Amino acid sequence: MLIVIPDLLPRAEALALRERLIAAPWVDGNVTSGAGAALAKKNRQLPEDGDAAIEARAAITRALAGNAQFLAAALPRTVFPPLFNRYGPGERFGAHVDNAIRLDPGSGQRIRTDLSATIFLTDAVDYEGGDLVIEDEFGGRAYKPDAGSMLLYPSSSLHRVAEVTKGERVSCFLWLESMVQDGAARAMLYDLDQSVQRLTASLGADDAEVLRLTQLYHNLMRRWATA
Repeated sequence: MLIVIPDLLPRAEALALRERLIAAPWVDGNVTSGAGAALAKKNRQLPEDGDAAIEARAAITRALAGNAQFLAAALPRTVFPPLFNRYGPGERFGAHVDNAIRLDPGSGQRIRTDLSATIFLTDAVDYEGGDLVIEDEFGGRAYKPDAGSMLLYPSSSLHRVAEVTKGERVSCFLWLESMVQDGAARAMLYDLDQSVQRLTASLGADDAEVLRLTQLYHNLMRRWATA
């Protein structure tokens, strides 16, 4: 399942965050690359222990925790601490798949990457190229939403960032382990949750059909989720 979550951050907040990040020092983006990805990657990354990264990470973490659509779609068990990258003219990230397991350098915890996410901190009109392309049987779809939007997609997918030809693209990226590992099951739970929310708004939480579907949702979670 691949979804765009608009306004995970308010646009003004995302753009202000971008300006603070740009003013900080950056390093070669291959500091977090696996062996295969390093061959395809040409970008810059914000050092994880810098003040700017720590402040931005806290803002992103708050936004994730407060976004109902993200929580319903991802069912997050563990979120890898958000990271930040930057692409200028001539920089890109060729086709790659994300590592299946990530080691959180702070906690030492191993995280299975079920889902990947990119949170865009630059408006689409402010740079050329730089689309995030998710490969599929039709050759791939390109995404380039405005600042504050999130793209959530399976970590198992082949994906790439097209070369930037003008301007700069600044983004946040992260991985997460879901409580429901199976992607098809997770997609069905998300669809069911969205239907329950819409029916609750129109019929009320005490409607018999709403209660029946709510019961079904939680019983499926009991069947599929890991604690």
